[in-house]
Amino acid sequence: MKFISVFYGLFLLSILGIYWTVANQKLRLWTLLIASIVFYSSWHIQYLPLLLVLTFINFRLGLEIGKNTSPGQHSQNWKISNEDWQIAQADWNLTRLKILWFGVILNIGLLLSFKYLPILLKWLFDLSINSPEAAFKLTTPLGISFFTFECIAYLIDVYRGAPATDQFLNFATYKLFFAKLISGPITRYHNLAIQFDTVRFPTADRLAEGLWLIARGAVKKGILADNLGIFVDLCFGNLQRAGSADLWLATFAYGLQLYLDFNGYVDIARGSALLFGLVLPENFDFPYFSNSIADFWRRWHITLGDWLRNYLYFPLGGSRRGLLRTCGNLLIVMIIAGIWHGSAWGFIIWGALHGLALAVHRLTDAMSDRFKILNLFWENPIGIVFAWFLTQLMVFTSWIWFRLPNVQDSAFVIQHLWGHPADEQFAEKVYVEALNLSQYQLSYLLIVIAILMSITYAFKRGMKLEFSWPIKLVFVPLCFYAVWLLAPEGSLPYIYFDF
Repeated sequence: MKFISVFYGLFLLSILGIYWTVANQKLRLWTLLIASIVFYSSWHIQYLPLLLVLTFINFRLGLEIGKNTSPGQHSQNWKISNEDWQIAQADWNLTRLKILWFGVILNIGLLLSFKYLPILLKWLFDLSINSPEAAFKLTTPLGISFFTFECIAYLIDVYRGAPATDQFLNFATYKLFFAKLISGPITRYHNLAIQFDTVRFPTADRLAEGLWLIARGAVKKGILADNLGIFVDLCFGNLQRAGSADLWLATFAYGLQLYLDFNGYVDIARGSALLFGLVLPENFDFPYFSNSIADFWRRWHITLGDWLRNYLYFPLGGSRRGLLRTCGNLLIVMIIAGIWHGSAWGFIIWGALHGLALAVHRLTDAMSDRFKILNLFWENPIGIVFAWFLTQLMVFTSWIWFRLPNVQDSAFVIQHLWGHPADEQFAEKVYVEALNLSQYQLSYLLIVIAILMSITYAFKRGMKLEFSWPIKLVFVPLCFYAVWLLAPEGSLPYIYFDF
C-alpha cells in the first residue's frame, strides 16, 4: 500500500473515521494497532509474525531491566548492612546490564543476519547471483532497521532510568504504528506514549497542517523526486556512455532526489500521525543550507543523527577524552552508519568520508579557537559562503558512493567527472527520447528546484513566515491534482525502503 495512492487515502480516511468515532482510548489504540498490522501485511505479510514476536520480546526485556529489586524495596523491616546493600545493588545492576546486552545483541544480530548473511554466504561459498542467497537478500523485512533501532533505544532508555511500560498494547502500537513503521522517523517510546494518554481531536490548524504535510510530501516524492529519479537511473545505469557534464548533473540530481524522496515520505508520515492527534519528530531541517558537515548532520535525518549521538557517540566517550579520541569516535560512528545502510563497500566508504569530514571540521574548529584570524575568516560572509560550498561539495560527491555502492562503478564516476565526453547516442536516448529535455533545460530545472528550496528556507528560517491554515487547505487539493497530473506512471519505490 503505497503512501501516494488512492488505496492509502481510502485506508487513512477509514481508520480516521473509526479512530475518532470511538471514545475509549484503548479502543483507539486497538484501532491503530490493527490498522498497522493490515498496512504492513499489504507489504510483507510473511514477516509480520517476526515483528510481533520481536515486539513482545523487547517489551518483556524492558520490564526485566526496569524492575527495581534492590534490597530494602520489598520490606521496610528488612535489616541489612550498608556494605551488603552495596554488594546486592552491584549484583542487580550487573544483572540489568546483562539483560540489556542480551537485548541489544538480539536486535543487532537479527538486523545483521538479514543485511549481511547473504553476502557472508557469498564470500564463504562463492554463491552465484541466481542462488538462494540472492533471493534471501531480496526478502529482507521492510523497516527492520528502523524497528530494531527503536527497540535498542527503548531498552537503553529504560536501563538509564526511564520507566518501563507494563502496557503491551501501548508498546505494540508504538512499535507497529503504520505511519513510521517502514522508514521512520525513529521515535522514542516515551515521547509517543505520553501522547497516547493525552490525545485530543486536532484543532482546525492541526488538521490543516496534517493535510498540508501529506499534500506537500506527495509533491516532493511524486513530482520532484520521481521525475529526477528517471534521469538519475538513466545516467548512472549507462556510465560508459555518460559524459562528465552528465555525471555532474546526475550527482546533483541524485542529492536532490534522495532528499525530496525521504523528506516527502516523512512529511506524509508526520501528516498522517497528526490527523490521529500524534506528533512525530521532524527528520529534516534544510540540510543543504548547512555551512559545516557537523551542522549538516544536525539537519539531515535528524532522528538517526540523534540515535547515533546518544547510543554510540556518547558511550564511546564523545568529546570528553581529548581531540584525537573525539576524531576517532566520530570516524567510528560514521563508519557504523555506513555499515547500517548496506553491506557493499560503497556504504562503508561513504560513512568513512563523512567521519573524516567531521574529524577535519573538529580539528578546524580547534585551530580557529587558537588563531583569531581563522575565526574571523569563517565568520565573515566570504568564509560562510566558502564553508557552505565545501560542505555541499563534500556531501553531494559522497552521494556517488551511496548511489553506486559497487566500488568499481563509483570509482568510475569519480575518475570521469572531468574531461570525459559523452557517447553521441547518450544525449539522443536520454535527453530527447526519455526526458524530452536538453541538457541545458535539465540544468535550469535543477537550478529552479534549488531556488525554490532557497525561497522556502528564507521564508521559514529567515523571516519565520508560514502559510495560514486556510491557505494550506486551499493548496491541498491543488497539490493532489498536480501529483495526479505530473507524477510519472508507476512511481519509483522510496529509496530508504532499501535500508
